[in-house]
Formats: sequence, C-alpha cells, structure tokens
Amino acid sequence: MMEDIKKAILEFAETSKKTKFYFSDMEKAVKKVLPNAKTREIKKAATQLVNEEKLIFFSTGSTTMYGLKGRGQTEDH
Repeated sequence: MMEDIKKAILEFAETSKKTKFYFSDMEKAVKKVLPNAKTREIKKAATQLVNEEKLIFFSTGSTTMYGLKGRGQTEDH
C-alpha cells in the first residue's frame, strides 16, 4: 500500500500545474486514485519521499508545502 501511495504522490507532483503544493491537495489527488488511503499513511509516504530526496519541503514561513525535487524554483537550487 505504501508503495502505491508514493507512486500516486509522484504522479501528482509530476503532472500538477503548480511546482509547489499543499498537503491537502496532494491528499485529494491520492484519494482519487486510492480511496482507501488514510491521511496518516499519505503523510508517512510523503515524508519517506522527502527522506529519499524525491520530494522537498518548501516553507513559506507560515505554511509548509511540498515540491518535486528539481522542478520549479526552490531555495536549494
């Protein structure tokens, strides 16, 4: 299940019009593909992708957003 969630997150990140997105947007996209996915599982999968350096965190100061590593302009590029 975790691998399926990670795959759905990466597909969303690659096809999203925006280069940075909120967790809630990512969660909705995953639940369209995997309706039984739980919020906690999606959060864990997203964190694993950050640890694997496939996704990155982007902080706006008040909110943390996610982005696909290497896509768009980010602080570490």
